Amino acid sequence: MQRVIRIPGRRRDAVLAVLLLAMALPGLTGCQHGPPPTVQIRIATGSPTAVYYAFGQSLATILNRELPNVEAEVLVTAASAENIRLVNAGEAELGFTQADALPAVPATPPTMAAVARVYDDLLHLVTTPTSGVRTLADLRGQRVSVGASGSGTEITTSRLLDVAQLGGDAVRRERLGLDDSVEALHAGQIDAFFFSGGLPVGAVATLAAQRRVHLVDLGEWSTPLRAQYPGFYVSRDVPRSVYGVDPVTTVANPNYLIVRADLPAGLVRDLTRLLMERRQELASAHPAAGQLSPRSAINTTPLPLHPGAVAWYNAVKP
Repeated sequence: MQRVIRIPGRRRDAVLAVLLLAMALPGLTGCQHGPPPTVQIRIATGSPTAVYYAFGQSLATILNRELPNVEAEVLVTAASAENIRLVNAGEAELGFTQADALPAVPATPPTMAAVARVYDDLLHLVTTPTSGVRTLADLRGQRVSVGASGSGTEITTSRLLDVAQLGGDAVRRERLGLDDSVEALHAGQIDAFFFSGGLPVGAVATLAAQRRVHLVDLGEWSTPLRAQYPGFYVSRDVPRSVYGVDPVTTVANPNYLIVRADLPAGLVRDLTRLLMERRQELASAHPAAGQLSPRSAINTTPLPLHPGAVAWYNAVKP
């Protein structure tokens, strides 16, 4: 005769709950051991023939190789101002920008932060020997590309022209990107163009190899620009060895790698680590990346460093 064991109601419910949990555990364990979700890293850069793009491509290669479940890609953009917009809007995770393109006061709560100061951009004023442009004042009445709309070049150039009392209609402005500016100068459609980038700018080097060009010295304008816009502008030299033309002094401006403020601190710490530990590889993609160093990287005024970047810099502090 089979013996029936009766379990009181509350105890029966407890036993049933334990049995159901035991049955569910294998499924839960399987979920926990599944692959983690892919993390997308979109890097907002600039023209394919400029420094941001070369730097960004090399960085994407490093991230894809060394961070599991990360898929990094570069975005071709108009550069600084557009890159800031894309990161703010959550349409890019990383981006390069000139310091002078950033808002003077960061948003509250912050939508973006800095990973590092990476190198300095130098403002190029490129013309031809036959244009008659030898100084900034000679641009009055000339056809000049001041940079693409949404670029850091346009911001710096507009400030420079205003300080030099060449604002308004004093210069016949075209808003062309780097590649279009080079083509227009080559075709005689403009008399000069501005471009802000790290040395050397590939498109300018190619142009200088194809025909005679002239770089206009802008060194005298660093001080009045800095007086009007404190905190950014300094003088830097472009030696003859860069483009094979007469050396000049020009206006320089820091460049930052920025990041969405809501990215996990652990991920940004790894990004910062690879940015610094793979400096030699990045510099092989473009020499400007050779300026990277933990000592200078932390100077990102007016933008705060991301907590993940702070954690890495603090960990390696001597």
